[in-house]
Amino acid sequence: MNQKIALITGGNRGLGKSGALKLAAKGTDILFTYRQHAEEAQAVVKEIEALGARAVALPLDVGDSQQFDGFVAQVKAALETWQRSGFDYLVNNAGHGHYRPLAETTEAEFDALMQVHVKGPFFLTQKLLPLLVEGGRVLNISSGLTRMTLPGSGTYAAMKGAMEVLTRYQAKEWGERRIRVNILAPGAIETDFGGGRVRDTRDLNAQIASVTALGRVGLPEDIGDAIAAILSDETSWITAQRIEASGGQAL
Repeated sequence: MNQKIALITGGNRGLGKSGALKLAAKGTDILFTYRQHAEEAQAVVKEIEALGARAVALPLDVGDSQQFDGFVAQVKAALETWQRSGFDYLVNNAGHGHYRPLAETTEAEFDALMQVHVKGPFFLTQKLLPLLVEGGRVLNISSGLTRMTLPGSGTYAAMKGAMEVLTRYQAKEWGERRIRVNILAPGAIETDFGGGRVRDTRDLNAQIASVTALGRVGLPEDIGDAIAAILSDETSWITAQRIEASGGQAL
């Protein structure tokens, strides 16, 4: 049986890193991207290797689709080290936050969000699709903000809403290749996302915990576990689904 390989965008920190480590701990090898901080990415490679898995870090700006052809060539070259022509799991995780009212959001901010959160995953997945094995899996990352509304997050949430619709169409169109496509929607998580606002702002953290059924804000490991679970063989009959991992936030 071929060794399973996952490709994760934005795997050098936050939720992407947690997903990479959780998958590696279960025996999956990892290809992951980083936009900057090469030393940080190489440190993650070493963490993955310490878990007994192989890892390769590749630079990529998901917001720049002109890089995609070159990136696909790099992925093909990396797969040769496994003596493979394809990989098993794609996790579209890379992204950035945006906190500004709709009336104040600029066109440049809107375009940047669209490039990273919608256009990037759309066309990167399209170009990587020939390398995804029959019966492979795609996991897109959304946000709990597509269900719950927080002022200032509307533009970001709209992009994630687009990805939730796209996920269903991807699942439908690629089902003939037995490719399962789902989307994971994390609630508030203690990471450096958005400048670490949930992790580092005590009052905000406490407020979110107070409206969460399980009584706390999520941790990166919570989402890493969810990523590994959704990609596992035990969930092979689940496709086209939005799966929220929020601890019951804002029910």
